[in-house]
Formats: sequence, C-alpha cells, structure tokens
Amino acid sequence: MANIQGMSGMDVRAMTSELSEMLPLWIGKIYQYDSKTLGIRLNGEGGAKYHFFIEVGRRAHLVSSLPESPKMPPSYAMLLRKHLEGGRVTAIGQYGLQRIFYIDIGKKGGTLRLVVELFDEGNAVLLDDAGVIIKPLWHHRFRDRAVVPGEVYALPEGTDCSGLDLQAFGEMCAASERDIVRTLAVGCLLGGAYAELVCSTAGADKNTPAVSVDAAVIHAALGEVIGRVTAMREPVITDSGCWPIAGIGEVKQRFSRYNEALEAYYPPVPHAEVRAAEKRPKLTREEVIRRQQEEAIKKFDAKIARAERIVEAVYMHYPLVQEVITTLDRASAGMSWQEIEGVLKKSDLPAARTIMAVHPADAAVDIDIGERVTIRVHESVEANLERYYAQIKKFKKKKEGAIAAMARGAPKRKEKPKEVLRPMKKKWFHRFRWFYTSDGTLVIGGRDASQNEELVRRYMEGKDTFAHADVHGGSVVIIKGETGHLEDEVAPFAASYSNAWKAGHFSADVYFARPDQVSKTAEAGEFVARGGFIVRGERRYVRDAPLGVAIGVQVQPEVAVIGGPIQAVKARTDQYVELLPGTFGPNDVAKKATRILKERVGDAVWKSMRPVLNTEAIAAFVPPGESDIRGENEG
Repeated sequence: MANIQGMSGMDVRAMTSELSEMLPLWIGKIYQYDSKTLGIRLNGEGGAKYHFFIEVGRRAHLVSSLPESPKMPPSYAMLLRKHLEGGRVTAIGQYGLQRIFYIDIGKKGGTLRLVVELFDEGNAVLLDDAGVIIKPLWHHRFRDRAVVPGEVYALPEGTDCSGLDLQAFGEMCAASERDIVRTLAVGCLLGGAYAELVCSTAGADKNTPAVSVDAAVIHAALGEVIGRVTAMREPVITDSGCWPIAGIGEVKQRFSRYNEALEAYYPPVPHAEVRAAEKRPKLTREEVIRRQQEEAIKKFDAKIARAERIVEAVYMHYPLVQEVITTLDRASAGMSWQEIEGVLKKSDLPAARTIMAVHPADAAVDIDIGERVTIRVHESVEANLERYYAQIKKFKKKKEGAIAAMARGAPKRKEKPKEVLRPMKKKWFHRFRWFYTSDGTLVIGGRDASQNEELVRRYMEGKDTFAHADVHGGSVVIIKGETGHLEDEVAPFAASYSNAWKAGHFSADVYFARPDQVSKTAEAGEFVARGGFIVRGERRYVRDAPLGVAIGVQVQPEVAVIGGPIQAVKARTDQYVELLPGTFGPNDVAKKATRILKERVGDAVWKSMRPVLNTEAIAAFVPPGESDIRGENEG
C-alpha cells in the first residue's frame, strides 16, 4: 500500500510490471528539478508520449505532464542525458520486493542501467554494463556498501522471501521469534499492510507465532497476492492508502491503471503553465505562526502515538524485557560496557539478538520488540515504562498548550535589538583539535602523529595534564590548566578522537598523566614510533568513557564552528548536532551536519559569516571513521 510517506516493495512491483507491459520505449529528455526529483520523457510506438516522475526515497510513476524544466539543467541531469538520451528501454524491473527498481537502456556502446532507490533518503544510480557505478545522484558510504563512482553497485543487506520455495519459506517461519504478521512485514519486506493482507488471504490469525502457522497455506497466500499485484491489478484508493489490488479499508476511487491511481493519490506535480502563472503569495506572520502550530500538534500526536506503541510492546514482551534487564544489570557489575558489547555481538541467545545498540553513558540498550525501545538496565520494567508514560503526559501537555496558543492567536511582534555578529579571530591552537571545558579550560588534541609530537614537544608545560585513550592510535590531549571536568568532558574527547571510534565502539578507557611522566626516550631494546610516547609511573584512569561529540555554531561572543564533548558544546550554543560511531563516512557526515546547522542558524547569518561557517570548518571536528548524526537539538 502506497501512503503519503512513500511506496512499499509491493507497490514498486505493481508499478514496474505495468510499465513493462508498455515496452518498447525510448528515452527522450531527462530533467532534474531539485535534489530529490527527476523527470523522464518516454517515447512509445506510434508516436505515444509518456511522462515519468521520480521522487527518490518516496515515489515513482507516470504523470499527465512534467513540471516546468529549470533554465539551467543541473549537472546530474546533463550526465544522464549524455549517457541515456535516445536509448531504447530494454527492461524495467525490481530487485526482489525491495523498494529499488531499475531501467535498462540499450545504446551502441552497450546496456546501461538506471537504478532508483525509494527507501530512506533515496538515490538514483547510473551503472555501466558491468554493474559498476558511473555516477549516483548522492554519494553515500554505508557499513555494508558504498554508493560512489567506480564501486560495483551492491544491494543493501537483507533479503526478502518472494523467491523462496515452500521448504525455505517454512524454515524461515520456523526460525522466526515473531508472530506471522511481523515475520512477513520484516522478513519478507512486505510492510504491515500487505502482511495483514496475506494473513487475511490465508485465513490466518495475524498474531499467531510464525513457528506455529501452516507454512504451506501462508506461502500459497503470499504467492497469490504477489501474482495479483504483478498481473491482475485492480487499482483503488482507500481510506488507508493507494493499492494496486483490493486491499484494506473503504474504497474511495477505482482506476484502470495503477500509475493513474498513484498520480491521483500523491500531491499533484506542478505543471509548466501553472508554474509560469503562479506567484506564491507571501504568508502573513500570523499565517506562518499558525502553520507552525499545526505542524507542532501533528508532531506531538506522532510522539504520543509512538510512546503508546512502545508501552504496548513492552507489556506484550514483558518476560523478554525483564530477562534483558536482569542479565545486563548482573553483567555490568563485573564487566565494562565495551566487554558486554563484545559478548552481545557473539551471542545467539534470543534476548541478545533483540539488542540493536548499546549506550554505555546511560547504562541502556535499544531493543527490537516490534518497536525500537530504549531500556535502562539498572531500572525495573515498571520504571522504564514510567519514563514513557511521562513522555506521553509531557507531549499531551505541550499539545494542549499549542491548541490554546492557536485559540489566542499570534502574539504581538516585539522589536528585537539588532544582534552584532563578529567572526572568531584565528588563534594558534585552531589548527589542532580543541575545545573549552564548561569551566573555561582550554583542551587541545593532535590530528595526526606529527601534531601529537608537536603538542608534547612545544606546547606541553609543567602544570598541564596529559591524556590519551587506552587504545593504539588516537589524539594526544593536553589540558592547559585545572578543570573539574576531566571525567565527563576531557575523557570523552580523548576517547572519541581515537581508533575506538573507527572500530565502532561506544566507550573506551582513558588515562591521565603529568608532563614529567611523558617521554620520547626509549629504554634499551625499545622503540618509540613517530607520534608515540612512553608514559612512566602511575596513571589515573577513567573507565568506559562514552564516545560522542557535538558540532555546533556559536554566535556570541564571537561566531565560530565549535566541536568537542557534547556537554561542553551545549554550554556554549543551542545550535548543534550530536555524532556517534555509525555508518556514514566523514565527508558525508560533514555535509549533512552543514545542511542541518545552516538551516537552524539561518541563511542570513550563514552567508554573512561564510569565512568561518562552512563545511571545511565542520569537517575539522568530525572524528575519524564512520559516524551517525543522532538527531538535531530541539532547544
């Protein structure tokens, strides 16, 4: 079922099957309208003309007409025109039931393939006849694949069950610990709506454990639904979404073709003549505020609904949640979280397999029980539930406040004094990694072996403190004075800018020493590598320092990109993003963080302070290795 968020794998199957029936086709002009939308003019036999609209990450279907094309075509549209224009479409297909489809285009030099991804942020990827990426719309590096030029295109990890025979399908059901509807939704990439439709077709209770169902009956029903979607479509729009076959919900409209149903369901694509005549009226301040309030209410409703689903999921899986808490609470008494994380990765126990992420700083884990739930292991099940009940209460109160504010109308505008912005002056330590602790002490770290050497030889003084993560490879960290934040700020800084981040760990041990304990002079028979040091005598350790950095934009007293421990950055700005070890390369993370911070700070400030606010300045604070942006600050 296609919904406003996007199309499912079954919907992609229906759309591509319908287009395949229209072959042969030829590629006409290709357009790019913005960073996520493309248009392709297709020529058919007998002078037929078709318009194919793509919104990566969401939808793709024929439309009655394409939007007005940009006067200056973007570079990606030009590249696609160069390689594909005039080529014959030889095949249109889908990878299993994934939300990924492809168009094969034959030209004199061979057959090229345009792959379109409709999941997450989406992408469009042009491949040569050997499956090697010529150019993607967006460059991405994930843990399991790289979508960059020169790499062989690889599908995301995970498989669907559309191609499984009865025996393999039965084995999948027998190995599942979920009920049958969740097994179909996740393991077969059906999504919840089609999983329920398969259960209904089979006459099976969707809540029955997968291990207990008659696999043959479910397998036959799955085949029947896929067959109807592929070759026996009866497109409808119901109150639940847009279906290629009769689905769930009351039918609102019927269509002869699924592409027509998709065009009718999704917001209309602006036509050229409309675009030319249309001048968007500027919204009044009151209208802007009202829209923001309406959006806020929608977000509160979504957060309340999710918290309620989590509470329901915890009660449904109460024994499993209790087992996770009991086991990890006992284990943490004698093991570090880093050790616990390693044990979990190797374990085949059902409780361990539900754990998706570990948060050492909070003594918490994320578990998959149909919903992703954060559980604190030193609290009871009831205490964990109470936190979600508190969230529900908080968001309901905020929603009531937003509704009351809408009833009162927009507040009167208050004139704000004009803020004077000054860029931060370049200082000697800015070429290193650096931050100020919450109590104002400067902390500096080396970016590489050469800077590590320089920091110790030239800048470490008698009253300083030396710090380093207890792993091979990482920043030498020098604390220039006294601070009360060695454990909660300096230790996470040293841990984050070390090879522990590259290894994907979420915590690491860090030690501190006096300058007179640090030496470059080796004992007889020893060797000290470049950037390395010998630390003699007793060291002070901080165990399991959590990894995580924040990058933000400080506006006062001077404008600058700042980065370092989350707590220290939060003390100096409200505009920041948090990074954790994850799946995206440093360049991708820097670009994404730039987009987020630019939006939050505003174009006016960003443009006026371009010399100090830019992607290069942000990239300087991104740790080595792969990262995820945990989320934007809502302050």
